[in-house]
Amino acid sequence: MKTTPNRSRRGGYISFVLVLATGTILTLLTIYIYRRAIAAQAVQAQVQLRVDYSEKEAAILRSIVAIVPNRAIRAMQSGSNSNTTVSNPLRWQDIFTESLASANARTSISSNLAASLNLPNLRISNTGDSALDTPNRIFAAIPPETGYVSVGINRSLGSGYPPPLTSNDSTTSARDLIYPILSSSKVYGSLAQSGVGLSVSTYPNFNLLKYPQINFGYAQPGDDFVAKRNWWAFSVNLADHDDDKTFLAHSKRNYVLSIYEIPSQLAISASSFMSFGQYASGDAWQNVTIDGGVFAGKAVMEGHTSINALASRRGISLSSGSSIGGQSFTASPFTPGIREAYQLTQGTFFPVSLASESGRAAFIPINRGADFFDRFAHDPESNVLSTTSWNNYSIGALQCAMRLDVTQVQSSSNSTPTMLRFGYYIPNGNRASINLPLTSEVMPSLPAGYVKVCNENQSYTFSDSVDVAYGASGGYTFRQGLAGAISFNNATFGDPLVGTLKAGYWRPRSPFEVRALPSGNRCIAVYPQRIPALLAAMGAASPAINHSLVVNVDYSVTGLNSPLMRPSIPCTDNDYGLILSECADLTAFTKGFSLVTNLRLYIGDDFNVVAATPPSGYTPSGTYYPPCSLFAPERRYGVDADPFAVALSGQIGSLASDSEINPVRPLDSKNLSGTAMAANRISVNLRPIHHPAELPPITMMNWLILLEERRNEFN
Repeated sequence: MKTTPNRSRRGGYISFVLVLATGTILTLLTIYIYRRAIAAQAVQAQVQLRVDYSEKEAAILRSIVAIVPNRAIRAMQSGSNSNTTVSNPLRWQDIFTESLASANARTSISSNLAASLNLPNLRISNTGDSALDTPNRIFAAIPPETGYVSVGINRSLGSGYPPPLTSNDSTTSARDLIYPILSSSKVYGSLAQSGVGLSVSTYPNFNLLKYPQINFGYAQPGDDFVAKRNWWAFSVNLADHDDDKTFLAHSKRNYVLSIYEIPSQLAISASSFMSFGQYASGDAWQNVTIDGGVFAGKAVMEGHTSINALASRRGISLSSGSSIGGQSFTASPFTPGIREAYQLTQGTFFPVSLASESGRAAFIPINRGADFFDRFAHDPESNVLSTTSWNNYSIGALQCAMRLDVTQVQSSSNSTPTMLRFGYYIPNGNRASINLPLTSEVMPSLPAGYVKVCNENQSYTFSDSVDVAYGASGGYTFRQGLAGAISFNNATFGDPLVGTLKAGYWRPRSPFEVRALPSGNRCIAVYPQRIPALLAAMGAASPAINHSLVVNVDYSVTGLNSPLMRPSIPCTDNDYGLILSECADLTAFTKGFSLVTNLRLYIGDDFNVVAATPPSGYTPSGTYYPPCSLFAPERRYGVDADPFAVALSGQIGSLASDSEINPVRPLDSKNLSGTAMAANRISVNLRPIHHPAELPPITMMNWLILLEERRNEFN
């Protein structure tokens, strides 16, 4: 047997110092890594919290854009200042508080959603959740001002802020700090001169501004457009409310909230459901030129139609043959990527847009529908926060300087008008009115404007057609539209006042009379070219003040069975019509002329075809005509016979709703008889308004609400 001898090994040792040192190093490394992990977690938590705050802030700002126009309208409505229950919800404080709730900013998950999860013992551990019950720690005016907002009137906030408006009305100035106030007393003054395009002394109400950088294409960004900008500035710091808990330092952001008041100025502009490209007959548009963009509440393009730009609020439907901005869209123009590809290849603003495409912007057409035509459909307004009431702001019939009302008729069985009431402004700014008899019935007093020409049994020769009266105080008879030699005696006029010495009087021929159509329908005839002479004879304010006329039936003080009934809309042959004649030359109306009526309108002559001298400072090229507008629920062409053709120029709109089933066809035209005119007999040349001097006295209004961040690095 072979054995292996034992091998001896050398003895070893353990160094406790080395072990302890190694352990210490590893422990420190572990602690360091742990602390780094904790620090990274804290940073990540702060980053996540900042993201949470940013998302909440974005939602809050969108809510503010949605809430403010509603509150601005309510502040203009009757009773808005009747008590604090009504007025408090309109305050900036309450607007901001409501925006927190609307944006669900107080919780990371809504109570409805949490309940729908049906999870027992659900706990939400988001440190960003908060009661946010102290809005003045979140929203604040721009220092050194205090409160919730800094108002854009009567002083400049400096570089980076819009040009301020001016208001000499102390009520407006005080309330604008508390409520979103829109008022006609807010105008452009000297403080704004460097920020607008035209002289503020000439154009204080609406001036040339730059269209903002947004996707909604009512105009192209950076282009001039006619508007007035109301604005308020404030800062937002959502984190400040709970920084003692979150230990998060979050810088506040400054914002400017604007409400642009934009008079309708595009070639076609209406918040209606509109169809472009075809007439109701199915014929395509012919001889139609449309310059600039078009706005519609909802739009459908038919056939092979081409327009420069189209903006809408509620959707657009395009035919395969239509084009917008030179572009035909085989797919929806709102398909992701189409806008970007167009702007990349064309380098211009995308010509198709929806109001909903801009998150912090809203476009609101002020459309009162049929109420726009009728000033008797509205009760007087009182206790209004704004110095401009909502009805006076949004209803054309209430804005007109002159008023013509049917006040009396023959009888309950014969509704032929026998008396008109004409209201107008006098030079001191007050209103006056006269009665205009339409029959030869005796009246006890002589209306304004009549001048004595001779005594009883004398004659006077008139070279032009005039209105005359015969009588004395207590009894007068009248005749309209007489010319040549007139004998003022009982044989001619009858004896309106037996046993009293009488005299003859005259006045420029009345611009208003009753006239029948060939069908026998009774109409009120209006002759605008005669109005300036009548105003002068009565000592009224000039046509620069008396520049607009509303024609209504005064049904307000009559019973249900009275012959003076409210006209129907849509119009019927049983209602009066309105004939517009002698209206080719409107140059005497230096500020323009507008007509508003709730009657069917018959246009019997050329309207506004005589050029006028442009006002001082007017720079656009081309022929200048007095700015005019006609508002009626229905228009027809011709009075004595159907016209052969019609040519339209200027702008066209509609007061129909965008929720109607059938679209409005804005270029459709009807003859006197109500039949549609053939497509080849309609010529259209529409263009936008480029200058405030082109705005007519009465126009439709739109609001553009925009919320923009003001950053110092961009100022």
